[in-house]
Amino acid sequence: GQPSKEQLALLPNAGFERVVYIAISNSGNAIADEDAMVKELGMNYVHIPVIWDAPTASDFYTFANVMRHEPERKTLLHCAANYRASAFSLLYRVLYEDVPLATAKADMDKIWTPNKIWNDLIHAVLEENDVSPNCDVCEWKIAED
Repeated sequence: GQPSKEQLALLPNAGFERVVYIAISNSGNAIADEDAMVKELGMNYVHIPVIWDAPTASDFYTFANVMRHEPERKTLLHCAANYRASAFSLLYRVLYEDVPLATAKADMDKIWTPNKIWNDLIHAVLEENDVSPNCDVCEWKIAED
């Protein structure tokens, strides 16, 4: 979800080197000066504005390219409610870290059940990378908006 200014200030002491924010900068609870604050704390800041009702595969691949550049950097990925972040994390872990889909899906399920828009995006990105969204324990429920 959305960290507070106080929580962001704790990140460098916890070893974080990068913050990736994947929501729109004027989201209701966004920190207006998050980019400047993160930079002042000595960390890298990347903003990928993913529109809630219109996420794209391109948004995900932009995120993946950031993560694949200097993958050893300890990174905080966040959005407004942790929904975008959990979906992108599932995809990244499965496609680039060889995490089994069942494991990544179970982790995402602890956070939320994607709506049709996000479910379709997850399936499309998996399928275009030759990964079936089906697994023995994967139940793809669709959340109501």
